[in-house]
Amino acid sequence: MTTPGSEPFEVAHDGVTLRGEVAGEGPAVLLLHGLTATRRYVVHGSRLLERAGFRVIQYDARGHGESSPAPAPSDYHYAAMAGDVIAVLDALGVERAALVGQSMGSATAVAVALAHPGRVAALAVVTPAHRGRPSDDLARWDRMAAGLESSGPEGFLEALGTFTLAERYRDAVRTVILQRLGRHAHPAAVADCLRMIPRSAAFDGMAALDGITVPTMIVGSHDEADPDHPVAVAEEYVQRIPGARYAIEEPGASPLAWRGGALSRALAPLLEETAA
Repeated sequence: MTTPGSEPFEVAHDGVTLRGEVAGEGPAVLLLHGLTATRRYVVHGSRLLERAGFRVIQYDARGHGESSPAPAPSDYHYAAMAGDVIAVLDALGVERAALVGQSMGSATAVAVALAHPGRVAALAVVTPAHRGRPSDDLARWDRMAAGLESSGPEGFLEALGTFTLAERYRDAVRTVILQRLGRHAHPAAVADCLRMIPRSAAFDGMAALDGITVPTMIVGSHDEADPDHPVAVAEEYVQRIPGARYAIEEPGASPLAWRGGALSRALAPLLEETAA
């Protein structure tokens, strides 16, 4: 479903139809969501960026949301998703865009910034978890994929296991997970993504981050609130990427990455400076 006031689009690339929407006028900002999420889960419905004078582009990653499945499970990997970013920019006539990526989307954005720096005006890496290598716990991702296939969103949650985050966040997180998994037109494709994407690498180790040349902000999350995106990984991104800025919520506060308006306000200075 397209957000009111936005224009829908479709882009065919590499055997996949990518579906998304554009809103606003001005310098382009492209939003890239995380694994098992959809385009709704980057700024969570906030319209602040478009109202601040940006052209906000968002789409569902291959196999997710309203976009079509890839031709084969082996087609879910970071190089393919980075290619999708360039295809979307080309189709919409965008020469350079600020990339705002969350989790899987942040790794994809980093891959684009390293391979195509001339297409990236600025980079916002929100709750990074990727360390430039396949996951160290592929069995966990396989269990979640099997749970989703066998029993839908509830099966995914069961395979996800007991939450280690604070009790006050648990019900909200469970609700969000069930809601976002219910938004996918092709759940079997999401299961394929769960198996295959953790087996791929967006870049060649953390040392590759030293080569990022575009203005960058990292948005971290304290471990208590989001244990799957360790704050230590975000801090290493900050240390490695030249001139990177850093934003994170106050200890004990709801994660910045979960609050679309607050996240948009945190990103606005970087986006405005690079647009200028």
